[in-house]
Parts: sequence; C-alpha cells; structure tokens
Amino acid sequence: MGVGTNLKKLRSKTKLSQQEIADMLGLDRNTYTNWENEATDIKSQYIPKLAEIFQVSILELFGEKSKSEFVNNNYDNKESSIGQKDIQQGIIINITDSEAAKVISSQLEELIKSLKK
Repeated sequence: MGVGTNLKKLRSKTKLSQQEIADMLGLDRNTYTNWENEATDIKSQYIPKLAEIFQVSILELFGEKSKSEFVNNNYDNKESSIGQKDIQQGIIINITDSEAAKVISSQLEELIKSLKK
C-alpha cells in the first residue's frame, strides 16, 4: 500500500475532508490531493504534522506499522498466590516499535526467569 492510499484511509477514519487537512497544514487543497493520489511526494517538513493530525506514528503514516507481540503462556494453570513459582495469569504485550520490542522482550524474559527462581 502506498503512502497516498494510507493517507486516504487515515483521513476517512478521522472523517476530515482534504480541504480541512490542507488548511491544518497551511497548504492548497490540490497539494494535499496530489499526495493522496501519489502524483507528488510529501515534503518532509509536513510529515510530523500529518502524523499528529492522524494521531499515528510516522512509520504508521507510511503504512510501516511494525508490530511485535510477546506472549508467554508457559505457566501452570494451578491456583497461585504472590510469591509462588507458578503464576496463573499470562501477559500479552503489543509493541509497535520493533527496536523497542526487542529490548522489552529480552527484559521480560529476564524478569520471567527471575520469577521462576
């Protein structure tokens, strides 16, 4: 999916018109329309503002949402209380930044190891 298609989808979710977004950016509507139609490239100075308008990350703006999911279900389903080795609850964490996901995932693995001791 190209950035123009993604802009259209994001705009439809926000229920804003092309004119409204162009006004927020201080642009002519035709300039914004050309971005959605991929007739012209988006100037870099407008990228952070577009992400802000659509309330997404810059990567998501370009359709590059990198999603990592860390799921650990290696616990017994026995009833447990705090301090016991067996934990009844599971943890599901969704992280959209792939580098952060790697760091957090390794930290969680270390935490889980220490809880099992």
